Amino acid sequence: MENILNIFVKSIFIDNMVFAFFFGMCSYIAVSKTVKTAMGLGLAVIFVMTVTVPVNYLLNEYVLKAGALSWVSESMADVDLSFLSLIVFIAVIASIVQLVEMVVEKFAPGLYSSLGIFLPLIAVNCAIMGGSLFMQERAYANIGEATAFAFGSGIGWWLAIIGMAAIREKLAYSNVPKPLKGVGITFIITGLMGIAFMIFLGIQL
Repeated sequence: MENILNIFVKSIFIDNMVFAFFFGMCSYIAVSKTVKTAMGLGLAVIFVMTVTVPVNYLLNEYVLKAGALSWVSESMADVDLSFLSLIVFIAVIASIVQLVEMVVEKFAPGLYSSLGIFLPLIAVNCAIMGGSLFMQERAYANIGEATAFAFGSGIGWWLAIIGMAAIREKLAYSNVPKPLKGVGITFIITGLMGIAFMIFLGIQL
């Protein structure tokens, strides 16, 4: 339980997908203009991340990696399907994103219109794919650790985009130099927020 808590906290603050790895920057920059749209996309990313990483963990453990099919029969103990990891991970992510898109369109049409193309683009959000690849690389001991990592990473991405959206709403009333308006000042703020998150590197977990 202690290790799961450590993984959860670390994935939010220390290994933040945006500020540590700069993953998911396209939608992070484009959708962080208002807190409302940022909140919607952030929650969608949390859900997709929390569902896809554990599912991909099970597929990796029991289907894809070397020896994973030994539970089927001894003759398949030497089978290694890890070369299919990317295709399988992408298929799972795309399926879950399609489900989220249908639910949002049905129950929150206003939010669906606000997010526009960026909601289906969660399927190619590198933060989502990065979560599954990090899970595979770090070889978590059980699905609990993989789920804690996924949920924490989703919350970390949500915190980043909510923080940026809140700042950008205030910038609308600020005298920003014309050459820096829009993407320019957004990148500068992202860098400053990344530096601010570096204070968590000193946390001993």
